[in-house]
Amino acid sequence: MRPGALSRRLLAAYVIVYVAILYFPVLLLPVFSFNDSATPKLPLVGFTTKWYASLAGNEAMHGAAWNSLIVGVSAALLSTVLGICAARAMTRHRFRGMAAASSVIMAPLILPEIIIAISLLVVLLGLGVQLSLLTVILGHLLICVPYSVTVLVSGFEGFDPSMEEASRDLGETGFGTLRRVTLPMLAPSIVSSLLVTFTISLDEFILAFFLSGTEPTLPVYIWGQLRFAAKLPNVLALGSILIAASLLMLTAAELFRRRAERKMELRP
Repeated sequence: MRPGALSRRLLAAYVIVYVAILYFPVLLLPVFSFNDSATPKLPLVGFTTKWYASLAGNEAMHGAAWNSLIVGVSAALLSTVLGICAARAMTRHRFRGMAAASSVIMAPLILPEIIIAISLLVVLLGLGVQLSLLTVILGHLLICVPYSVTVLVSGFEGFDPSMEEASRDLGETGFGTLRRVTLPMLAPSIVSSLLVTFTISLDEFILAFFLSGTEPTLPVYIWGQLRFAAKLPNVLALGSILIAASLLMLTAAELFRRRAERKMELRP
């Protein structure tokens, strides 16, 4: 067998095993959520939708989901706005201390989240700040902004700055150029940033656990439910709903990205 063919087969086998390990447990989640048994086991006892029906009257879960939605949307919007400002400064300007500033922005990617969470908790309590959803949003900003900057820097680097210069030469103001030229050109990157940061905020547990106080987010609520064996089927049903919502979000974002790219290709 030729070395190239052997390498391709080994790579294909590696990808198959990797995907199976990564996604097979996730695919089992919806299967067990319809199982008429309090424990996830094979063979399945029977088909039921009672675990989903029980979620409809779970006010505590509804409140946690609403809290996660507020935190996720707020963190996504704020981190994307801050990411646009930082990415523009890093790609369009050269100034003293830029490398240090970039390192500080990206530091949360390498720092353990539990260290960040404990540090924020100590500082906030020392300042007398009451723990709430606002403190969770502030904590999520620290970890979402680096991801937003990473995505948006790629967008700015692929965007020809001469188009902004041409807009200003034609008499457009700086804000008008940003609104009519820069932001539309960066629309795919902005959507990607919003999606990535919202997903990170929605799934984040450690910071939310330390900073949420009496207003738990959905991951904190799920962790609390896992301490009781009888609540496990409801958690499986909730997890299946989150998987379906994530897939719908990803599909919508990808369709928007492709549409935006087609519009850009059609422009003269």
